[in-house]
Amino acid sequence: MKKLNNPRILLVISMAVFGTIGLFVRNIPLESGEIALYRAVLAAILIGFYLLVTKQKIPFKAIKKEIPLLLFSGVAMGINWILLFQAYKYTTVSVATLSYYFAPVIVTLVCPILFREKMTAKQWICFIMSTVGIVLITGIGDMGEGNTHLMGILFGLGAAVFYATVILLNKFIKNVDGIHRTFLQFIAAIIILVPYVLLTDGINLSSLDMKGWANLLVVGLIHTGVTYCMYFSSLKELPGQKAAILSYIDPLVAVLVSVTILGEGMTLMQVIGGALILGFTLWNEVSFGKNKKSN
Repeated sequence: MKKLNNPRILLVISMAVFGTIGLFVRNIPLESGEIALYRAVLAAILIGFYLLVTKQKIPFKAIKKEIPLLLFSGVAMGINWILLFQAYKYTTVSVATLSYYFAPVIVTLVCPILFREKMTAKQWICFIMSTVGIVLITGIGDMGEGNTHLMGILFGLGAAVFYATVILLNKFIKNVDGIHRTFLQFIAAIIILVPYVLLTDGINLSSLDMKGWANLLVVGLIHTGVTYCMYFSSLKELPGQKAAILSYIDPLVAVLVSVTILGEGMTLMQVIGGALILGFTLWNEVSFGKNKKSN
């Protein structure tokens, strides 16, 4: 049991679980906004119960200045989920996930503007090569699936933009623990998703069969509630570089699930494009210099 408390193992497990979410979302016959809402509700209930049992109170007085940022990041998280689930509907899980993993590149490009940092030659190379990777993934010159495939990539990139927004907003949130931060972000996501769902396709839970319910519960409780707790628990104990490397288990598992279980093929150009995105974003996040300190 002690091995299961190892932060590296916890992060590996959480990343592997995250990588399978597309498989389960595909088996939930609901619209993306509704799936995102139930995901947030189930996860918030589970984490709220965990905080109650462990008697962890949210220090609202200490974090009141950061609550607007938490709420805004939660809204961005909810929109991010909707766009990612839409991407799964229009293209393969592997392509949607690889498009989504363009988020770190967006963060790299925006940070110099927000934090007045200069982009290094290495960061420019990573940005350019990752962009080339996205171009290759779109399959220019071989768009046999028509506009549907491109639409999926655009949804994936849209999800990446909002995920990058969450990452950037979290840089400004200094006084809130990971688990409290996540819980409040889920609450904010619920607040924005409820009116969105009611104004679009409404509540359709009654249409779910046993298979749909099982997949929804797995996405909400396991992929979000349990796995987010594991993820943040491990991040507190691991150096930034190790966490960055292990986080790439997520897209790699997603690609394996897409190809081996869902039977979704990838062209050679898409494989090369995916390798460029993952390889250069990883290189951008990790430094092997002796004097580089981990976050």
